[in-house]
Amino acid sequence: MQRGLLSDYFDGVAVKRLSAVEADPRRSHQHEFQGGHLRPLLGDDDRLKIPARFIWLGDEQEGISEESVVSWYDSRRKQAHRSAEYRLYYYQNGVTELMSEGDTFFVAMRPDGTAMIIVTPRDSTIQSQLFYLFGLEEQPDLTFKVKAIPEDQSSRLDFAARYILDELGIDAEEPEASQLDSILEPLGITFPATADFSKLARDSLSNVSASDDADAVLMAWIEREELLFRRLERLVVAERLQTGFLTDKVPDVDGFISFSLSVQNRRKSRAGKSLEHHLAALFSARKLQFERGVETELRNKPDFLFPGKAAYLDPEFKADKLTMLGSKSTCKDRWRQVLSEAQRIPHKHLLTLEPGISENQTDEMRAKKLQLVLPASLHATYRQTQQSWLMNVEDFVNLVKTRQMPD
Repeated sequence: MQRGLLSDYFDGVAVKRLSAVEADPRRSHQHEFQGGHLRPLLGDDDRLKIPARFIWLGDEQEGISEESVVSWYDSRRKQAHRSAEYRLYYYQNGVTELMSEGDTFFVAMRPDGTAMIIVTPRDSTIQSQLFYLFGLEEQPDLTFKVKAIPEDQSSRLDFAARYILDELGIDAEEPEASQLDSILEPLGITFPATADFSKLARDSLSNVSASDDADAVLMAWIEREELLFRRLERLVVAERLQTGFLTDKVPDVDGFISFSLSVQNRRKSRAGKSLEHHLAALFSARKLQFERGVETELRNKPDFLFPGKAAYLDPEFKADKLTMLGSKSTCKDRWRQVLSEAQRIPHKHLLTLEPGISENQTDEMRAKKLQLVLPASLHATYRQTQQSWLMNVEDFVNLVKTRQMPD
């Protein structure tokens, strides 16, 4: 299926490490970023006002965003004998108050002339993801780097790119909506049970067989359901907006907020359940023995236990024949929850769809004997130093199959 382009959403991007003066205006009494390197992105217009959305994203907590304005100006405009010195002035807001020296600072220009100012902690997962999204090379000092987004297939959006855009609050539209609508037509404008929706996505891909490469199969199923879900969600929201949020001609603010929260909550809960449904279908098709969500010690319920609860509770069953798999569409700080599950299994596995997890976090996973499993297509979002350690889905399936073979 044809996908959109990153150039549909961004014209260009610049990135740098924040200095002490830029991050803390109290040191210089100025709210501005040194901007000489931004001229290829912002041009030479003096005293330019640019609507901007400021975003702060960290690994361990929810991001925040605020709408504001930045000013692009030449600080030497009245000094004709001196060369231009451009700066980007900002107004203090909730995002700038969180900035610290050494944070990574992105300026991304949108096709409509607005800007996204994104600040992330140094060496964080979201920093790695943004470097992947924009095709930037990481450098130790991270001096200003400016890049135009090409208007060709080199900026085609893959699953990882769409994932990261979603983190930025950008819904990537699907260019082939009519094909999706034909699949969704039997549903009307209602959401079915998550298991039924996942099956619909799998059944719509008649050319994909579970006996094919497990990594490609899982990603094909996941991507198809993601696209179908976003398309159905768009139809459901459009219908609700047409109905409006008025009660006796009075704006129903509580109703609007409640509906908005329901949309967000559905997205979050569906993603994790969708991944589990597709993994269960894959494991069943590959004839692996497993159970989902069965209780082990301390009322813990691992997502997948191979071959199952009876074997796990049998002290005569060899521990090295047992396998536990956690399933989380996104990790963030929640991956540590897996460590306390299935205590008979010292080396645990966690499958995720999150691209570009920071090296600090994967190092901690390795130290705690947690093996990260990702579809092979997502390995490229990780640093070279991480990739040799990552496990793909096909290798995980083969590992379990080997453990379930009779001695």
